[in-house]
Amino acid sequence: MCTSIVVNKSKSIVGWNLDIIDMQHRIRTSENGVYIEINDPVEGWLPLFGANKRGDFVGMPTCHPFDERSNPASGDEPNIIMLDIDLLTMKKTLDEIKEIADTERICSVRNVTFMSSLSDKDGNVLHIIPGQGAEYYEKPEYKILTNFSPYKQDSVTHPWMGLDRYHKAEDAIKACGDSFDVKDCFNVLKEASQEVCPTVVSMVFDVDEKTVYWCEDRKWDDVKTYSFVTDHEEIER
Repeated sequence: MCTSIVVNKSKSIVGWNLDIIDMQHRIRTSENGVYIEINDPVEGWLPLFGANKRGDFVGMPTCHPFDERSNPASGDEPNIIMLDIDLLTMKKTLDEIKEIADTERICSVRNVTFMSSLSDKDGNVLHIIPGQGAEYYEKPEYKILTNFSPYKQDSVTHPWMGLDRYHKAEDAIKACGDSFDVKDCFNVLKEASQEVCPTVVSMVFDVDEKTVYWCEDRKWDDVKTYSFVTDHEEIER
C-alpha cells in the first residue's frame, strides 16, 4: 500500500508514502538524487523511488487487485520497474518514457501489478498501469495515485486498494486553497499513513526549491532534508 500525490498550486510539491512489510529499505543521498532503495534478494539494493536533481520524482504503488494483463508476455517488453529506475537515475526523460508508454506494451513482474506515478520539474505527471494504459497530465492542479486502478475505480474491490486514502488526500489538498507547501504535504501524508502494512518512509519533494524532505516510520517530528543546491555545493567543496 502506497500513496502518491503531485500538487501544482503556488509551487510544485510531490509527496510519497512508502507502505511495505517484510522488505528491507534504506535512503541514500547523492548529488544526483535522493533514493529510497529496496534490498532485492537477487539484484541487491535497487533505487525504486525518490527524486533526482533534474526535478523528476518516481512513485510506484502496487495495484490491488492484481490484473493478469500486466504479466510479461515476452522478454522484449519494456518493464515498468526498469523504466522507473531509468527516470530516477536520469537515463531517460519523462518525455522519452511517455513515448514508450504511447507506442509499446509495458509489463510489470509476474503476478504483481506495479503502477507508476512519474513527474518532472515542470509538474507534468505520467501515470502508467501496465496492461491497462497510461495517462499524461500537463501540469495538473493535483494528481493522486493510491492502490486502485484509475481505469477500474471502485468497479472491483480489494481491502488494500486505498480508496479511503485517495479521498482523504483529495479533501486535504482541496482544503488548502490556492497554496500548498511542504508542511501541507506532510499533513496529507500523515492522514494517509498506514500501520497494518506500515508506512516506513514519507517523502516530500519541493521541486521549485530543489529540496527533499523525509521521515521514517511515521516519526513526523524527525524530518531530514537534502538540498540539491546547498548540499550538492557542500559535496563539491
